[in-house]
Amino acid sequence: MSGLFELGWHWGTTAEERARPFPCDDVLPDHDRADAMWRAVTVRAPATVVFRWLCQMKVAPYSYDWLDNGGRPSPRELTPGADELAVGQRMMIFELASFERDRHLTLRLRKPGLFPPLAVSYVVVPLDTDSCRLVVKLVVRARPGLCDRVGRLVFPWLDLVMMRRQLLNFKALAEGAR
Repeated sequence: MSGLFELGWHWGTTAEERARPFPCDDVLPDHDRADAMWRAVTVRAPATVVFRWLCQMKVAPYSYDWLDNGGRPSPRELTPGADELAVGQRMMIFELASFERDRHLTLRLRKPGLFPPLAVSYVVVPLDTDSCRLVVKLVVRARPGLCDRVGRLVFPWLDLVMMRRQLLNFKALAEGAR
């Protein structure tokens, strides 16, 4: 893959980041490796602050609120208790599959239907005490059929639009919380 097509599959990431193992690989071990998508941003805030904002996905999606949050604005302040995590908790249309405090949140789609089975890991990689990379990997288990073949062409672009907004929102909120 190269150029514009590549952007839909791994926006903002490096080859080294994409080569690492991610916790979502264990949640959906039989996923189609060719269908994995990555997204990443550099955040000028400590990893602990970025992780705390990720916990806010228990409260709201933080992408386009008018589209995926019923028009309600995602909170711009941390919600007390949102960082109290337990495997199996609901987080939007996902459930928390695994986590390591200040390191990663890994989510699994609760009820595959319109979307095929998928899992996603939000991994916080410290660069130094005041900045980190927020790297996301999304894996999908493709199903046979025309819908999934068409989805393979469309889904990376739809996900890129939504997740790019989400990551940039988390970046801005974490950097503003310093």
